[in-house]
Amino acid sequence: MTPPKGNALAITRTECDGKPLWALVGEGALTTMTSDRITMSELESLPFDPGEAEALVDQVMGALEAYGADLARTPGGAGWLYVQHVPARRLVAQVVRKLAALSAWEPFAKAPGPLKHAPYEGLVGLRSSSSREYRAYTVTWSGIAYLLSAAASHNPLRSAQLRNLPPLPEAVAVPSPARPELPVSDVVALSWSSRHAATLLPVLEELARNGRPSLVVDLATDPAERCPASRVAEVKLCSPPSGLFGLSGAVDGLRLPDDGRVVRVDGHEIQLARLIRLVAVLLETSGGCTQPSWRSVVRAETWLDGVLAAARPHTVLVSNDTSPLGALAVHVAERHGANTVHVQHGAWTAESVAWRALHSRDIVVMGERDRPLAKAWVRHPDAEVHVLGQPRFDALAGLRREAQRGYLENLLAPSPRQGPACIAVWACQPFGPERLKAQADLLLDGLWKAGGDWGLVIAPHPAQSVYVFAPLLERDGRPLVAVADPRIGARGCLAGADALASAYSTCGIEAALVGVPVLELGSPGERTLGLSDHGLAQRCSTADDVADALVALHGLRPPADRAAPDAVCRWRGDSAAQVARLITRRADGHDLHSRHVHHDARGTDSGLPQGEGVPAE
Repeated sequence: MTPPKGNALAITRTECDGKPLWALVGEGALTTMTSDRITMSELESLPFDPGEAEALVDQVMGALEAYGADLARTPGGAGWLYVQHVPARRLVAQVVRKLAALSAWEPFAKAPGPLKHAPYEGLVGLRSSSSREYRAYTVTWSGIAYLLSAAASHNPLRSAQLRNLPPLPEAVAVPSPARPELPVSDVVALSWSSRHAATLLPVLEELARNGRPSLVVDLATDPAERCPASRVAEVKLCSPPSGLFGLSGAVDGLRLPDDGRVVRVDGHEIQLARLIRLVAVLLETSGGCTQPSWRSVVRAETWLDGVLAAARPHTVLVSNDTSPLGALAVHVAERHGANTVHVQHGAWTAESVAWRALHSRDIVVMGERDRPLAKAWVRHPDAEVHVLGQPRFDALAGLRREAQRGYLENLLAPSPRQGPACIAVWACQPFGPERLKAQADLLLDGLWKAGGDWGLVIAPHPAQSVYVFAPLLERDGRPLVAVADPRIGARGCLAGADALASAYSTCGIEAALVGVPVLELGSPGERTLGLSDHGLAQRCSTADDVADALVALHGLRPPADRAAPDAVCRWRGDSAAQVARLITRRADGHDLHSRHVHHDARGTDSGLPQGEGVPAE
């Protein structure tokens, strides 16, 4: 969704009683001003240190925890900041980023002073995003002035664009039995995205083949993200009551009066009571399953309590236990005495995780490089980390290259004579339009410079709106560009590509595992999957880098080192079976602890999960 742009603002210096006073004004007013001034777009483009910013975010979140973590709790005892930590942290990151920009602007740094808000501007708004459902909340510059103690009595908490958003469409739920009628199940799994479903279903179907029934709780509110019904009868599917994630309303306890308590951020003092008031906007607003309101969280906890009471599982299985629904699910599971297992569904980097916390008892990660991160992030006192690969990748061996190649060729040209000789697939992420355009320009210019005859197929992320790609399809001449059906995605066409390009889509790992060359896109300092660090990709920061990498594909490539893919993802085609074995052995009371990593051939039954269960110390 791309919210409409408001009036462009700038910041300028005035004086009050001989002291500096900074004010937000419309950009048009700058033409008559001679004092220090800068537009907000210029200010926000000033460089900053991401590592320092992350440390400041940690500092602010720690202050929020100490100040108000107990202000609201669910009936089951889950605190608002525990459940809603990720959306709160993302909003705080926007605050820190804006304060860092103020500090980086030399005139303000030399003469800091109060900042006057723009009259009537809302304090919390939205940034542009290509995601269909996820709302990228931010604090406006008037919101920053408010946090820094400006009187903003005529400013609403929500911006006009946030107040006028249409309600998120909710997926039509499959008919579900009443909670007392739910089947008794060994495992209850939670899914609210297509990546979760594709990761968890192979595990549940493997459990079913061994006589272990399971229940999938499908919490998706985006119709495209719903979990499909399994072909295995012992894997049942249920959905929450209609409207569960459409609840909005005030959160008792989070509308605090000013009390003078502050946290210092890069020389600025933020009023904590005001920060909680702004964070409360997120908790009071219905945001679907990805950012549920507090009322939805409270109702969801009651409903999940009933599901677990009826199903009586020994294990609750998730693919995300840090976002609101995942954190809530682990909390509910532990109250019911169920073990909790988290299966990593996407690639991790230290910079890409919104909240470095994993709450489950057993953490299943893809590769060896993920193990140190998982061990550093676990919160459960008895947590163990298991390197077992990715169940979603078990099916990679069955990808049909010729069929996928034919699909790509038909997308780019109905007639073979018109089609390009070489085809690259771009596995996208739901970035904002500006970042997407920068990556598209980098890639398309590189394809042009590579010569030969290249075409590009854009594979949207499952949660991404495809309208953002329309300008790319209007380019004249070559390279030819087409957009894959979102239901196909990068997985459905990467095996037919001559190269796959991405910033940090997990499809980069899939491509590397099946031998498709990978280009990691990103300007210097921008995060990627880091496959280039393992010799599994070529890092491309410029169009010339892209062209050089593509030209080099025609030369001889050395055989891949087996250890390099294993570091990123253990791939034997049996990850689902290994995770299923972990679950059953834990349920049966077996000790899983092992100091050894087993890499047995597929089909070998060693009696133990192949991977390492490492206590997180």
